Amino acid sequence: MSSMKDISAFSKSITKAVETAFSGSNEVIHFVVLSLVSSLHVLIEDVPGVGKTTLARSVAEAAGLSFSRIQFTPDMLPGDVLGMNVWNPSKNKFIYKEGPIYSQCILADELNRTSPRTQSAFLEAMQEKQVTIDGITRKLPNPFFMIATQNPQVFTGTFPLPEAELDRFGISFSIGYPSKENELNILNKIEDSVVSPVSNAKEILQIQQTVNQVYVSEIVQKYIIDIAAETRANPHISLGASPRAVIYIQKAAKAHAALNERDHVLPEDVLYVCRPVLRHRIVLSSSARLDKMTTDDVIQNACKNVPIPAGV
Repeated sequence: MSSMKDISAFSKSITKAVETAFSGSNEVIHFVVLSLVSSLHVLIEDVPGVGKTTLARSVAEAAGLSFSRIQFTPDMLPGDVLGMNVWNPSKNKFIYKEGPIYSQCILADELNRTSPRTQSAFLEAMQEKQVTIDGITRKLPNPFFMIATQNPQVFTGTFPLPEAELDRFGISFSIGYPSKENELNILNKIEDSVVSPVSNAKEILQIQQTVNQVYVSEIVQKYIIDIAAETRANPHISLGASPRAVIYIQKAAKAHAALNERDHVLPEDVLYVCRPVLRHRIVLSSSARLDKMTTDDVIQNACKNVPIPAGV
């Protein structure tokens, strides 16, 4: 079993490997690594061309995971993702042909450009790590890690992701435009940079098991619940955090603690992960939009309304 120092060393090595191909903030890479070790799926909303694909591919290569990139378009069908039964004349029967979802790391690129019917193909995969085709259920590879990207909703040709699907993503963030220093690094990088693997699927599964065993006291658990309750009662929020969000806050906080070489969660870990865990789940009220408040502003205010427990 991995130790906390092993997990911290893993984070540093995978970050260094990713940086050979991706030029961006360390926090962005940290969020993806945190999601990987806590078995949470990632949603990135941003404009095209800021490195979302490069980030996903480089993380998969550095982690030593098999990788599939699925580019979504309005005419795609669920079978294009999950696979389908194809008639085989020589065997005189239908043969199942796997879709691109059968990889350990999936990049669902521009997920909100495809129809709701195809978007729904991921619901079972994200929650149960399996797919069901024609009544037959098949397990997906383990680990199964999904990074999805979506264009801003004001872009042409987008289909908003339903709340039920958004709730299945553990972490959400935006990469944003790079700093001048990072943009200069982009210009000087060699195209098609090869990222050397620093880990493998077996090690990542061991790390995920260790992260899952990080201790969370009842005081911290009640603190998480109080934050969720605040989002449900907050006048600036019309749709608050779900029970699944509470679970994901705890999982992400465990990962953040482990990445900082601690075997227990502090309230500071909870506060750090609240924004990326909640930002895609809550829906602002009309009063918040009239006041020109952002989702991050509302989450920050909600967390401030909950007293931080002492003596943890």
